[in-house]
Amino acid sequence: MSSKEEYDGLSAEEREQVDAAALKKEAQEQAALPYKWKQTLVDVDVSIQVPKGTRGKDLVVEIKKKSLKVGLKGQTPIIEGKLFKEVKLDDSTWTLDDQKEINIHLEKVKGSEWWKCVVEGHPEIDTSKITPENSKLSDLDGETRGMVEKMMFDQRQKAAGKPTSDDLKKEDALRRFQEQHPEMDFR
Repeated sequence: MSSKEEYDGLSAEEREQVDAAALKKEAQEQAALPYKWKQTLVDVDVSIQVPKGTRGKDLVVEIKKKSLKVGLKGQTPIIEGKLFKEVKLDDSTWTLDDQKEINIHLEKVKGSEWWKCVVEGHPEIDTSKITPENSKLSDLDGETRGMVEKMMFDQRQKAAGKPTSDDLKKEDALRRFQEQHPEMDFR
C-alpha cells in the first residue's frame, strides 16, 4: 500500500487481504534473519543459534548503548550495527546456553515504545499490529507502577464525578495557604 488514504478506501475484505500479504511478507523477512527476537515495552530478547560446543571464549559479544555486535571470533559477525533505539548498558546481558545458543537481553532506555527492528537496516515489523500481553501492576517498576495507579485513581474519580489527585493537591495547597494567612479574606 502506498498510502493510508488508499488503505482506508479499501473494503474490509480487501484490507484483510492486504494485511495478510503484509503479515506473510513480514514473517518471511523475520524468518530469514540469522536470529530470533521478541520484545515487551521494556526489553528486547534476541537468540542466536551457534555451532554445538561453542564456548564463551569463542564469541565476540559487544553490547553498547547504541550498537550491537555478535559473532564467532575470526568470522564475519552474525549481527553488527546500530540498534533501533538506545539500551541501558547496566541492565543488558548475554548468556551462552547449552553451548549452542546465545541469548541477549537488551533493556530499553525508553520503556514505553515498540521497536520496529533490532538493528537498523534489518527487516522491520509493523508495530501497529502488536497486541501486548496483559501485565500485572506488580510486574511494573516502582515509578511506572505509581504513575499507572495515579492514572487509575484519577479515572475512577472522574467517573464518579469526584476530584482527581491533581485537584485534591490544589485544594490541599489552598487550604494550607488559607490557614497560614487568616488575615486574608478568601470568600
